Amino acid sequence: MTTHVSADDASTLSDQLQETATNASKRYPAEVLKTFQSGIDSVRATGIEESAKQVGDQAADATLKGWDEESVTLSEVWKENPVILMWYRGGWCPYCNLQLRAMQKQLDAIEGAGAKLVVLTPELPEKAKETAESNDLNMLVLHDANNELAKKFGIVFQLPESILPIYRDKLQLAKVNGNDAMELPLAATYVINTDGEITYAFLDADYKKRAEPAEVVAAVKQLQ
Repeated sequence: MTTHVSADDASTLSDQLQETATNASKRYPAEVLKTFQSGIDSVRATGIEESAKQVGDQAADATLKGWDEESVTLSEVWKENPVILMWYRGGWCPYCNLQLRAMQKQLDAIEGAGAKLVVLTPELPEKAKETAESNDLNMLVLHDANNELAKKFGIVFQLPESILPIYRDKLQLAKVNGNDAMELPLAATYVINTDGEITYAFLDADYKKRAEPAEVVAAVKQLQ
């Protein structure tokens, strides 16, 4: 269930995210909106934004596969070029789709700055392929099975009881991710230098907030 949002190419990702959130607030009853907000507050209260890997930490390594079954070892990628490591929750998330399309538009700028964008997701490879096709993406997307790498980065949280039925029953998270774990990663974005050190980190418990692509590109350019 992929949601497309038409937005002016000149608008920032932040503007597009805010527009989507505003439209959602008009569609959903106040009680539902309150439930979603309480879920965000519960995740933030765990301290995950502070306990996750931060700037100055060494990035965790892994060998992951995309939908083409080709293996990629992250440390081999960042030895050659700085890496932008970005998680998205799933193609069912309209905010994720907005972020993915915004980053697609910045691919030339990212590669021009000498970096490699690597996108990670817990959704199954066939689902990730559907997400890529529906958003016209041409980027490296890897399956973080069972959120194993996300756990090493400390960005995985258990879905709070208040919002669990929505993800379990309506969004059918178990089917999308291929396991029964009711957990998700933060929509985190990291920049990792060629020494494997994190030089930029965007961490927010609010899934409606994402790293601004221009800010990420600027963080990469600082490594030049």
